[in-house]
Amino acid sequence: METRTNVIECRNLTHYYGKKLVYENLNIAVGEGRILGLLGKNGAGKSTTINILNGFLAPRSGQCLIYGEDTQHLSPATKSRIGYLIEGHIQYSFMNVYQIEKFYSGFYPKWDREAYFNLINRLKILPRQKISSMSCGQRAQVALGLILAQDPDLLILDDFSLGLDPGYRRLFVDYLREYAKSRGKTVFLTSHIIQDMERLIDDILIMDYNRVLYQGSLSDFQRDFKGFFFETSDDVSALAQDPRTVNLERLNRRCELYTYASQEEILALLQERGITPEGFHREALTLEDAFIGLTGKY
Repeated sequence: METRTNVIECRNLTHYYGKKLVYENLNIAVGEGRILGLLGKNGAGKSTTINILNGFLAPRSGQCLIYGEDTQHLSPATKSRIGYLIEGHIQYSFMNVYQIEKFYSGFYPKWDREAYFNLINRLKILPRQKISSMSCGQRAQVALGLILAQDPDLLILDDFSLGLDPGYRRLFVDYLREYAKSRGKTVFLTSHIIQDMERLIDDILIMDYNRVLYQGSLSDFQRDFKGFFFETSDDVSALAQDPRTVNLERLNRRCELYTYASQEEILALLQERGITPEGFHREALTLEDAFIGLTGKY
């Protein structure tokens, strides 16, 4: 059996903002060469986690390690192995695409100019185009190109596809996965666009307020988490209290029941509760469907 070294290990992280608990005893492990996506609603702790990984924020308690070193005290050698993309993509906007690459290249011994210009050319950004004249999405991809050119072993990407239109997002997501897998890179990322995650990640961490809802492989989650749909005029409120029900949504007669249980178990549950379902069926869930089913629509 293949054994993977954990590049990132967060152990019993607890953090508050004032008296507000963000999360308690959070544990995260990201294996070498894996791509992990962090999902959660606004305010669930995604940015807090990114800031702790970056060393910008100290947790109230617990420890976060990257390559075995505490993120609050990373050595220069370990820092050189990490590429960060931070929401906002701060850059020298007076430079153009060619100038900013030349400027950054002097700081990184392993600089890979080809990785930068491959991405820039795919996105059809002109070398003489100034950063100040670009859209938000274009600036984000210039920033990411600069990170890829650093040739880091670990990429930490916050809202990596922000501002890109659907076509360029698809192109970029496929490019990033091929780049990471072909070079054995480890990636920890967040995005508000869940469709991007589905094409890209190996593992998933879904956070809700103060807790982790799921942590594991994407393939296992998509296999095990189910959505059953039916119509009924019966009272279904008791279903929400059953431990087999993860989430129950109802609009008029239409019910959506999300669960890790089998179809047989759910049909037996409905019978136990005296509920007669009409048109009972399971639907294949996209990652976005499953995320909403797990966390609730509101």
